Amino acid sequence: MGLVVQKFGGTSVANIEKIKNVANKAIREKNSGHDVLVVLSAMAGETNRLIDLAHSAADSPDEREYDSLISTGEQVTITLLSIVLNSMGYRSRSFLGFQIRILTDNAYKKARISLIDTDAIQKELRKGTIVVVAGFQGVDEDNNITTLGRGGSDTSAVALAAALNAERCDIYTDVDGVYTTDPNICAKARRLDKISYDEMLEMAMTGAKVLQPRSVEMAKKYDVPVYVKSTFSDEGGTLVTKEDQEMEREVLSGITYDRDQAKITVVHIPDKPGIAANLFMPLSERNISVDMIIQNASTQGYTDLTFTVSKKDMKEAQKIVEATAKEIGAKKVEVDDEVARISIIGVGMVSHSGVAAKMFKTMADESINIMMISTSEIKISCVIQRKYTELAVMVLHDAFHLEKKNK
Repeated sequence: MGLVVQKFGGTSVANIEKIKNVANKAIREKNSGHDVLVVLSAMAGETNRLIDLAHSAADSPDEREYDSLISTGEQVTITLLSIVLNSMGYRSRSFLGFQIRILTDNAYKKARISLIDTDAIQKELRKGTIVVVAGFQGVDEDNNITTLGRGGSDTSAVALAAALNAERCDIYTDVDGVYTTDPNICAKARRLDKISYDEMLEMAMTGAKVLQPRSVEMAKKYDVPVYVKSTFSDEGGTLVTKEDQEMEREVLSGITYDRDQAKITVVHIPDKPGIAANLFMPLSERNISVDMIIQNASTQGYTDLTFTVSKKDMKEAQKIVEATAKEIGAKKVEVDDEVARISIIGVGMVSHSGVAAKMFKTMADESINIMMISTSEIKISCVIQRKYTELAVMVLHDAFHLEKKNK
C-alpha cells in the first residue's frame, strides 16, 4: 500500500490529550498497511501569541526575524507527537522545514515552495518510521527560515504528498467536511461528499476557511486527492478531486462570504492609458492583492475606479493609493471597510441559465444593495454592506435549495 499524508490543524493538537488522539489516527493508518507522514500546525492560538509578541517588541518587526519567531510553534507539536508515538511503540522522527529542506523563495510571511528534498523522508519511511513534519515553514537558498502564510500547513501537506507521490492527503480539522455554506450561519447547510478542485479553489478564495487556496491549487496541479475530515469523529468527510459528470448535476455547490474586505474608490481619474498601471503597480510591489475591480464609463475625460482589498491591507493600501492619486491628478480617495463579499459557486452554472438573475432578485427582495459584481465561469461574487452578510447567505441558500442533494 502507498503513502498517506495526514495534516492536523491547531485545534487538533491543542493539548497533550488531543495530540494522543492524533497519534492514534496515525497508528491506525500505519496498521492498515500504509506508510504515514504527518504534518502539524502549532497549537491553537500559539501563532497568534507569537505574532503579538513580535509586535510588542517592535511596531514593524524585521520580516526575517518575524518568520523565525512565528515558525517555532510547530516545533513544539511535532516533537510532542513523535515523543507520544515512540512511547506507544511506534518509531517516529520529527523534522523541521529546514531539516528536510523545504526550499522556498525569500518572500517572508508568504513564501512559496519551489522544491522539496525528499531523501531524508524516504530514508525514514523505508525503516517503517512515522515521519512528522512541521507545516507552515520552509527555508530559502540562504538558509533563512520562511513561513508560507496563514493556513500554510495545508500547503505543506499537499506539497509533500505531491513530492512523494502519496496515495492521498487527509486534511483533519474541527469540521467533518466541506459544507454548502457556513453551518454557524445557516442551520440548513449540507455537507458535500465530493467537490471539484475548481469549486474548492473558488470557495477557499472567497471566504471558506476549510482549506488554504494555495493548497487546492497545488492539489489540482499534481492531481493529489484531498480528503477533508474531522479530527474528533470518524464520520463524514469530503473528497476534493477532479470534476466528474455527477458534479455537473449540481447547479451550485456552495455559498461563501468574506467580511475581511475593504472597498477603495479613486474618484475623478484622468481617463488615459497607463493610469490603471500607475495605481496598481505600487500595490503589487507591496504584495497587496487586489480582488474585484470596477471602472465607470468615462465622462468628459474622467472616470472613477473602485477595487477591493483585504481589510488587513486597507491602511497600507489607502496610504499608497492616496500618494498615487495625487501624482495622477485624481480628485480624492474614498475608503469603506463596512462591506462584505458574497459568492455563489458551482460547476453547474456553466450549463444553467438564469443563475445570476436569481441571485440578484433574491437579494433585491430583501432590499440588499449590490455595490460591485464580478463573475467567472463557476462563480458570481457581489460586494454588499457587511450588516447584511448573514441574511444574504441564508436567503441565497434557500433560494437555490442547497439543503437538498440533487439526484
